[in-house]
Amino acid sequence: MQSSIASQSVPAPRFLEPLAAPISDGIAPSLRKYAWFVLGWNITVVLWGAIVRATGSGAGCGNHWPLCNGEVFPTSPRIATMIEFTHRAMTGGATFTILALLIWTFRATKGRHLARITAVASTLLLLNEAFLGALLVKLGYVVNNQSLGRFIVLPIHLANTLLLLGALTLTAHFLSRDSGFMDGSVEYRYFGLTLIGLGSTIAVGVTGSLAALGDTLFPNATFAQDFAQSSPWILRLRWMHPAASLLAGIFVLGLIWASSARGSATNRQLANTVIGLLLFQFALGGLDVLLRAPTWMQILHLLGADVFWATLVVLTARLSVVPLGCPGSTCRLRAGR
Repeated sequence: MQSSIASQSVPAPRFLEPLAAPISDGIAPSLRKYAWFVLGWNITVVLWGAIVRATGSGAGCGNHWPLCNGEVFPTSPRIATMIEFTHRAMTGGATFTILALLIWTFRATKGRHLARITAVASTLLLLNEAFLGALLVKLGYVVNNQSLGRFIVLPIHLANTLLLLGALTLTAHFLSRDSGFMDGSVEYRYFGLTLIGLGSTIAVGVTGSLAALGDTLFPNATFAQDFAQSSPWILRLRWMHPAASLLAGIFVLGLIWASSARGSATNRQLANTVIGLLLFQFALGGLDVLLRAPTWMQILHLLGADVFWATLVVLTARLSVVPLGCPGSTCRLRAGR
C-alpha cells in the first residue's frame, strides 16, 4: 500500500501539471555543476582518509590539531606526516567549498527551496565531521590503538561522513531539478521505506568501517579467525559487514520494487544503475576477503560504496520527493540527476 505524506498545499495550478513544460528556477548551470563538484571533492577527501587509516598514518601529525606536530606547515616531514597533512589540507579545502556552496545557494535560490535546507545540513554535518576527526586525533584513536573508545567514535565518524555525502548529493540534486524543488510544492512518498533503505545502507558503512579497522590492525588475519573464540573481538565482528550488506541489499531492492521505479524511464535507468553498483559492491567485497584486504582494494571498495550511496540518494529523492499532483512516476524531473 502506497503511503503519501503531503506537504502543505499551494494554490498554484502549475504544480498540478507535472507533464507540462518544466518550471524554470533561474539557477545558473555553473552553480549546478559546482554542487556536483563539491560532492566529488568530498568523496576524494573520504578516500584519502581511508588511505590514512590503511597506511597507519593517523599519527603523522602527532596529537596536534589543527596544527601538524605544532606547525602550520610541517618541516622535514615523514611519509606518514605527508599523508596525514595532505588529508587535513584536503579537508580544509572541502570546508571552503561547502561554505561557498552554502552562500551561493542562498544567493541564487528563493525561500523554501529544498537545496537551502540540505546546504545548511551539509554545513552542520561538516562541522561535526571536523569535530569527530579532531577527537580521534586528540584522544590517540589512530594507528594501532585498540581501545573501546576508538571502536565507538570511528563508526559515528563514518555515519556522519555518509550523512554529509548524502546532504551534498541532495543539494546538487535539488539544484538540478526543473520542478519539485520548493517546500510546499512537493509531497513525500514511501517515507518509511526510504528511511529503512537509507538507514540500512548507513549500517553497512558503519560495519564496514569496523571490518576495515580489523583488517588494518590485524593484516594477516585469516577468514577462519573471524569465528575463533581466541581471536580479538574486532575480528569476530567482521561477519556483521557482509550480513548487513545482504540485508541492506534486500531493503534497497524492496524500495525499488515497492515504489514502482520502473514506471519511469529515468527512474528505471537509475534503478538499474543502483542494482548494478550493488552487485559490483558484492563482488568487490568477495575479492576483498579473498585477497585479504590490500590497501588498493579497500580504497576501490570504498569508492564503489560512496558512488552507490550517492546514486541511491538521488534515486530515493526522485521517488519520494515529487511535485504535488504528480501521477505515479510520470513527473518530469531533470533527467540524469
